Amino acid sequence: MTIRCVIVDDSERFRASARRLLTDQGIAVVATAADIRQALHAVEQEQPDVVLVDVGLGAENGFDLAARIRHSPVIMTSSLAPEDLTDMLEESPAIGFLPKEQLSGDAITGLLRAMSGAC
Repeated sequence: MTIRCVIVDDSERFRASARRLLTDQGIAVVATAADIRQALHAVEQEQPDVVLVDVGLGAENGFDLAARIRHSPVIMTSSLAPEDLTDMLEESPAIGFLPKEQLSGDAITGLLRAMSGAC
């Protein structure tokens, strides 16, 4: 089964490179978004299996978006060190965190499997 993903990041360059990387690794990127409004619309329309959300969305906060996504698991991403985000990640409804440099189809699949096993 192919995992369907929405990528949310304010960097057009990151969205494009992440789309290429994940598509090459068998993840179907069904939409990308640059801000909360676009992201909520994409998630509603596409009903993805997972949503990758950047911690910082320009003037907006990715954790605010994660709290508003109800029916798709969220994985937070950032170029910031995970230890700088520990408290926010623990309070977040996200199923996990992936540093941007560690983004891969296998990492996403692993987090989704871990979530399924925890249920």
